[in-house]
Parts: sequence; structure tokens; C-alpha cells
Amino acid sequence: MTADRNVLLVAHTGRQDAVKALIETIEQLVQAGLAPVMSVPQITEAKEFLAGDVASLSWLDKVNELGVKVAEDELELVMVLGGDGTILKAAEMVRESSTPLMGINLGHVGFLAESEREGLSNAVARVVAKDYVVKERLTLEVKVLVAGREVYRTWALNEATVEKSAAERMLEVALEVDGRPLSTFGCDGVIMATPTGSTAYAFSAGGPVVWPGVEAMLMVPLSAHALFARPMVVSPSSLIAVEVLERSSGTGVLWCDGRRTHDLPVGARVEVTRSEKPVRLARLRIGPFTDRLVNKFSLPVAGWRGPEEPKS
Repeated sequence: MTADRNVLLVAHTGRQDAVKALIETIEQLVQAGLAPVMSVPQITEAKEFLAGDVASLSWLDKVNELGVKVAEDELELVMVLGGDGTILKAAEMVRESSTPLMGINLGHVGFLAESEREGLSNAVARVVAKDYVVKERLTLEVKVLVAGREVYRTWALNEATVEKSAAERMLEVALEVDGRPLSTFGCDGVIMATPTGSTAYAFSAGGPVVWPGVEAMLMVPLSAHALFARPMVVSPSSLIAVEVLERSSGTGVLWCDGRRTHDLPVGARVEVTRSEKPVRLARLRIGPFTDRLVNKFSLPVAGWRGPEEPKS
């Protein structure tokens, strides 16, 4: 046990730029008197990647091991060096403690990240000064039932997706909201997403972009053979269910955030509700979500004038 200010570092340890950023972050945290922490597997991966680089390996020796020297509930913050996939991995690692996550984007869009690579030093300085704001994001509780018995339970920050398990076969599903049937159709799958996930897989499937301040859940069919197969936004207090129908020509598979998976036999039922435990994101700047959309997707705004000042 330790009374240090512990900062967990999670990086894409198979990429040169991520490992370089990791070493820089370790150096700056140590110089500021904070204690860098990493998981044992990530320390091992980084050491293998840096084999022969004695100077860099010496910095890794200053890192405390998560679960060995530092417990999860002793973490002050998680700094994630990578893209959105790495942030989802970090969220999974600290799910039980709800430690805030701060993302430094080293990927492509990096929608969940708070800072870009060139802002790394400033981000570390803000962490040292505790100069950041923590915002909560809605998450999903996901259950799989077979013959009325719960066989699997997990959660999701972005989305839970029921998909066909074989490319050549269609999945026949029934959709349900709040205990009432909505529609049945053949499809490639159904995405059930959070507002955070509305800019991820659901966005690629044609779903709406939902502002983070809106509490809601989304249902987005994938390549559905039906007249009524529109993306839908439902209440955060609703129960959404997707059943794999007996007439389905193939089985399905559940994916949560692209990380956790479970096979769905014919007759399986997936229930999704709002989780009581949100994910907490550390923010360096509080600005309009509109600006984030424009910046991340490079949206054209040339010609915009804004509201005119009243003439005197």
C-alpha cells in the first residue's frame, strides 16, 4: 500500500510513438513527484519492445506494478496514450474503481481523447496541478439469457452489438423495448449504443450523433431487410432486448466495445439497460461538443457568420 499520487499509464506498447510518449510521461511524472503505475503485462510488453535500449529501460524501473505495489482503488487518474481502442481497454482495466481516464490521442480520430500528442507535456502539467474536470459518461449493462437463465453479463461504454456469426447467413431477430415487441427482421445485426458510442460503430452504421449531455440509448439496425429499420433513440430508463429467433438461419455473437464477446445460440436473448456505474473522463477544457465534432471530423464551416450584433 502507498500514499503516493498514483497515475496509471496505459499505452499501445506495440507502437514506437506510443512507447516514446510513455517514456516521456514517466520522466515528467517522476520529476514532479508523482508515482507512475503500469499493469504487469504492459511493463513486460514495453520491456520487450525496448530490448537493448538501456536508457529507456531505466525509466521503466521507476514504474510501480498495478495490483502488486499499488491497488486499483489507490489510483488518482489513468493517462491513456493511444487511440480510442486503448481508452476502451483502460476503461475495462479500472471498471471496478471508476478511476477517471484522460486520453492522449496517438491514433486517428481519437474521439474520446482529450489532448493530441503535441499537447502531452501540458497534459502532464495539468495532471500534476490537478487542473482538470471529471465528466461522467453513461454506460450499458448487458445480459445474455438462454431458456430464461442468465448465462453472461458484461457492460459497454460505446456499444453492445448483436451480429451474425457467419458472413453468408442472415440473422433473424426480434426487437423489444420496455417489454413490448417492436419489429422482427433479417439483418446483419443490431447496435445498441450510448451517446458516447454514437460517434463510433453506430455512426458508421448511419445512426444519429447524440450530444454527451443527452441521456439516451440508441438502437441501430445493420443492413436490415425491413421497411421499418430506422435508427431509434430511446429513454435511458428503458430496457432494450434483441432475441435471436428460432427461424434464424444462423447463430449470433455479442460484441461489447469490440473487446468482450459471447456466442448467441438460436433462442438467445440480449437485454440492455443503463448501468448504475458510469465511466468518468478527465477533461482539460470544457467547450461545446459542436467544436469537438468539427475538429475531429474536419467538418467544413467556411462561410459561417454566427448571430449578428444588433444595429444601434
